[in-house]
Amino acid sequence: MPRIVETIVTTISAEGEPHIAPLGLIAEGENWVIAPFHPSRSLDNLRAVPFAVASHTDDVRVFAGSLTGRKSWPVRPAHTVNGVYLQGAVSHWELAVESVAEDELRPRFSCRVVHTGNHRPWQGFNRAQAAVLECAVLVSRLKMLPAEKIEAELKYLEIAISKTAGERELEAWGWLMERIDAWRVQQMKSP
Repeated sequence: MPRIVETIVTTISAEGEPHIAPLGLIAEGENWVIAPFHPSRSLDNLRAVPFAVASHTDDVRVFAGSLTGRKSWPVRPAHTVNGVYLQGAVSHWELAVESVAEDELRPRFSCRVVHTGNHRPWQGFNRAQAAVLECAVLVSRLKMLPAEKIEAELKYLEIAISKTAGERELEAWGWLMERIDAWRVQQMKSP
């Protein structure tokens, strides 16, 4: 299995508008692969402006918020590419697309790191923060995974939330649970 780093990726549209999305970057030799699902704004933006910025943040609300319609987070201009990074990021990588492997579901943009910025020491994730990240992955795949798997994963993740969550983690978890509750209602309506 390749190494995958969960991060917040910002891309820029042809009109210059930034887009924030949680994406797992895939290690591939010296490069990192961005593989957005088709269709998506990240995919459209990478095709229009072949640069991205990966912001590494310890604020899991950004991951949860990006999946639940809360996409307005303070950003700063990147140093060497046409892009932005999260103002509260621990660190960031500025990426330039070197090649694209087309795919009907998830084209793969192989990117070279052209600049790194370190803004403050990384303290690591506690169990609740990790649970929010895992829940965010589940939310991003609600239409792809069996309901039984989602419910089993949630039951396990709730343990970490109940034991180690602070205010930020509880807020992020609440946003994700709103999305999951809406999905549950939809599941009950489906035959």
